Amino acid sequence: MGAAIADYHNNGKAETLRVFAQDFEEDEIPVETLFRDFDSMPSLEQKALQMARGRILDVGAGAGCHSLALQEMGKEITAIDISTESVSTMICRGVRNALEQDFWLVEERFDTILMLMNGIGIIGTVSELPRFFRHLNNILSENGEVILDSTDICYLFEEEDGIIVLPDNGYYGEMVFQMQYKDIIGEKFPWLYIDFDTLSEKAEENGFCAELIMEGEHYDFLARIRRK
Repeated sequence: MGAAIADYHNNGKAETLRVFAQDFEEDEIPVETLFRDFDSMPSLEQKALQMARGRILDVGAGAGCHSLALQEMGKEITAIDISTESVSTMICRGVRNALEQDFWLVEERFDTILMLMNGIGIIGTVSELPRFFRHLNNILSENGEVILDSTDICYLFEEEDGIIVLPDNGYYGEMVFQMQYKDIIGEKFPWLYIDFDTLSEKAEENGFCAELIMEGEHYDFLARIRRK
């Protein structure tokens, strides 16, 4: 993804960023959407940016579209990504505090942690959620909150008669992806799509509460997580 982001920034265009997942058809990520401005963002993302307050951490910031929008609002933002090329692009685009950093290694405390474009997917599996909540206890300020969006991908299992039949071999939102850009093939990585009920249940089990803020048009939602 970093190579695609750098190409688009430098050349105004990029080739197809291909996404592969077992048992599903090949998909692609339109690279230009990673560069959209506030007015072009879906309403869930706009709402999330408006809600963000205090010291803000933008997790998996990519090309920096959310961070730039927050800067324009006059908010204090730190953008992190594990891709060197993504971070370089963000800096070139004007993100003032962009760092190449793994979310799990963050040590500073923040008032708002943004995990947009299904940023919570980095958790990988439902079994990793307790680790996620323990980490939040270390990096959230006293009254801090996480603002995230995700998608309930149950619709992928809808049959011709309209009935949704979920698989019985683990949580249906756990995926394994692989990306390819030009001749660059990334390693396979786990990714989590979580429904709100499961998120709320796991938050409760780990000393947090989840609040549903908005629902989108296609099984997507915006949520806020806080300590109890």
